[in-house]
Amino acid sequence: MQNRNLFLSATAVLVLLSVSGIVSAADFSMPGVDINIGSAKGNKQELATALKIAIGLTVLALAPAILISMTAFTRIVIVLSMIRHGLGMQETPPNSVIVSLSLFLALFTMMPVLNEVNTRAYLPFMADKLTVEQALQEGVKPLREFMVRQTREQDLALMVDISKSEAPKSIDDINLAQLIPAFMLSELKSAFQIGFVIFLPFLLIDIIISTILMSMGMVMVPPVMIALPVKILMFVLIDGWNLVARSLISSFN
Repeated sequence: MQNRNLFLSATAVLVLLSVSGIVSAADFSMPGVDINIGSAKGNKQELATALKIAIGLTVLALAPAILISMTAFTRIVIVLSMIRHGLGMQETPPNSVIVSLSLFLALFTMMPVLNEVNTRAYLPFMADKLTVEQALQEGVKPLREFMVRQTREQDLALMVDISKSEAPKSIDDINLAQLIPAFMLSELKSAFQIGFVIFLPFLLIDIIISTILMSMGMVMVPPVMIALPVKILMFVLIDGWNLVARSLISSFN
């Protein structure tokens, strides 16, 4: 059983290596098993192609983390979720709708940054004009500039102080390990500030409806039964979704 497991593991490794073009010529032997892999032509070209595929798969694997921690997605999804709670509807719009709308609004907001990354890093790398290290450095610069513009100085100073490192003298000196959490803290604060302003009209409607019901002696009537349709009507009449989307996009520097 142990030899069989070793054989399966070795076979899987060899298949992966042969597909990626990393293994050119090798002889592998195990007890009772001989595996031979011949040399491949155009090793350099195949290695470059395999490297590009590996980098692409790595970026796709890290895409959710990058989306949450380095883009406008966090602020947008929090504000839209707070609107839903302000209206008093826990499941409407559904989470899938909130996340999808947040994703496309974040994509629209980040489009200039993504175009710059594409121009400065991705296209030159695919044309073999930049190495992997150079492409990564050039691709991070637009994201770094975007995050620095949205990050408050006190949040960045907090992370620098926690890490016990020297204060950066320029944008290029800012470590991403310090910038990313500082950026997320700033995004959370901005999202709650916007959400507080959005909550005020809904809170005012709830207070007015509750006061009217109490003055009329209708204590047994839940205020939410009357306040909910009033809030929905008000939100629709003022074209609330368009106002919120415009305010969110314009809130980014």
